[in-house]
Order: sequence, then C-alpha cells, then structure tokens
Amino acid sequence: QVQLVESGGGLVQAGGSLRLSCAASGTGSFFSINAMGWYRQAPGKERELVAAITRGGNTNYADSVKGRFTISRDNAKNTVYLEMNSLKPEDTAVYSCNVKGQHPWSSSEYDFWGQGTQVTVSS
Repeated sequence: QVQLVESGGGLVQAGGSLRLSCAASGTGSFFSINAMGWYRQAPGKERELVAAITRGGNTNYADSVKGRFTISRDNAKNTVYLEMNSLKPEDTAVYSCNVKGQHPWSSSEYDFWGQGTQVTVSS
C-alpha cells in the first residue's frame, strides 16, 4: 500500500534551480524505511543513482552532481527532497523517487518507486 507522490519537476534554464519532493504514504507502523533516494534516466542511457539518504542521515551522491545537488529528508513525514542548483542540460532526465524498506519480521527488502517526473534543462 506504499505510495510515493513526487512534485517539483519541470522546465528550467541552465544555471537555474529546482526542488523535487517525494512523500511516502501508507507505510504504517509495520514498515521501516531504510533509505530514500532519487534516480534518473535519460533517453538511451542507463538509470543511475543521483542521491540517497539513510534513516540516520548518511548521504551518497553521484560524482556528477556533488556540490550542486543536496538531498534531505523529514523522517517524521516520510518525505525526501532533492535541491538541484546550477542545473546543466546534461541533467535532463526522468527523475524517480525510490524507497527501500522492510517489515520488522521479514528479511526481505522492498523497493517502491514513484511515477517519475521529467526535469528538462534548456541551454
């Protein structure tokens, strides 16, 4: 029943900024989120991890976005944000929110994905 609702995508000029948000709902009391993050995929290219953050606040960034993007989260709201600054045309892609978690009694980890939001950066 977990659902991810994304917002914030759109068209922006090079050098501009966008802020993506992803709210997870339906997690209940028996689903523990281990990590939340953002992936992106451009046409004809493989999907890549952009940024991720664990429940404890540890972060991981792709080399291509370090210093420009910032990931943050509000654990109480089960929401993750991606602040994107100094955007470049090569950042153009479909960005998808991802949540990894598990039920306390299970050893299996579940992946949940948002619908994907288009980010287009013009020259």
